[in-house]
Amino acid sequence: MELTLLGTAAPEGLPRADCPCANCSTAVGAETRAATSLLVDGTLLLDLTPGPAFAAARAGHSLTGVRQVLLSHPHEGPALGVPAGLPAPVRVPDGQDLALISGHRVRAVALDSPGTGYLVTGPEGARLLYLPPGAAPAAPAEQEVGECEAAVLDVVGRPDALARLREAGLVGASTDVLAVHLDDTVPPGRELHRRLVAAGARAVPDGTTVTVGAYPWDPEAPGVPRRTLVLGGARSGKSVEAERRLAAWPDVVYVATAGSRSDDTDWASRIAAHRERRPSSWRTEETYDLVPLLEAEGPPLLVDCLSLWLTRTMDEIGAWDDSLWAKRGKAELGARREELVAALRGTRRTVVNVSNETGQGVVPASPSGRRFRDELGRLNAAVAGESEHVLLVVAGLPTVLR
Repeated sequence: MELTLLGTAAPEGLPRADCPCANCSTAVGAETRAATSLLVDGTLLLDLTPGPAFAAARAGHSLTGVRQVLLSHPHEGPALGVPAGLPAPVRVPDGQDLALISGHRVRAVALDSPGTGYLVTGPEGARLLYLPPGAAPAAPAEQEVGECEAAVLDVVGRPDALARLREAGLVGASTDVLAVHLDDTVPPGRELHRRLVAAGARAVPDGTTVTVGAYPWDPEAPGVPRRTLVLGGARSGKSVEAERRLAAWPDVVYVATAGSRSDDTDWASRIAAHRERRPSSWRTEETYDLVPLLEAEGPPLLVDCLSLWLTRTMDEIGAWDDSLWAKRGKAELGARREELVAALRGTRRTVVNVSNETGQGVVPASPSGRRFRDELGRLNAAVAGESEHVLLVVAGLPTVLR
């Protein structure tokens, strides 16, 4: 089954007309996108957008062979400006099937928001799932369908939709996930592609044609990183960035290394804000005993954060006492760090670690403060050495270090 993406943007396109925002100002070349519309095997058109004939011509295709036009967006009535020769666009009712003379079969998928999703099965059995912007399959997902060869959806706006598809088994390791409905809220340039790689997805320029079921689509493309380290200062946005990197994965285990502080109301409010941000499907473990988690099989881990792991470990071994530090504390902390790094090196799980970047300010006045700064720097360097991706977040903007 051949899929041509005539457009990959939100309905308003990218850049949006008369929009002065920074993202629209920098959307040039391959980052310029028309409203999302898909052409399947030259015979099925999913969503009718402005100028479809010209979009098809730019992609080297014609719409003369189109026998069916299906609408997915949550609007009533026929699309405006239907080009001459195209059949009238229709919407398939939720749960119903449509058989095309070309041999394609289409099932309408119920969503958790207005609109219609479509599961398209080609004549040779390849399956393509397409969802409109801002939508995810309504529960329960259609688990009997099995893994699709391609999924086209709003990955940036609804990463939880991708997580839901993975949980239901519709998206697996061999599914080509294509991000569409991209608007002016997506990060510009390579940052978009870096974020999508973390979600196991990709974005392609308008006019790209892919063969559904031809996997891997690019043998040189980087896979989903197993180990990621996100560094940043206080309130830099490092935790938000770390959570974003796992938002498209179900059953994430959030490891809170600080534990709870019942007598600290400010700390409790911070913890509550973190919990409200996280998907409801994530599970929380309050522990700083990270090695058993890394050594066990299981879903992805988000460790927030390593600096608090270091604080609690130094508390446990009495590292703040100068005499104990000199006698045994330094050696014991070094052994703990090596044990943690070895477990990270050998883990089979996807892990995103968060830590504070330190050492860029004034030198701490106390020996214990300087000791913590130095040891956190050593810990960050050791973990970075075992991580495929390392990011530094400044003012909410991630910079790729590796």
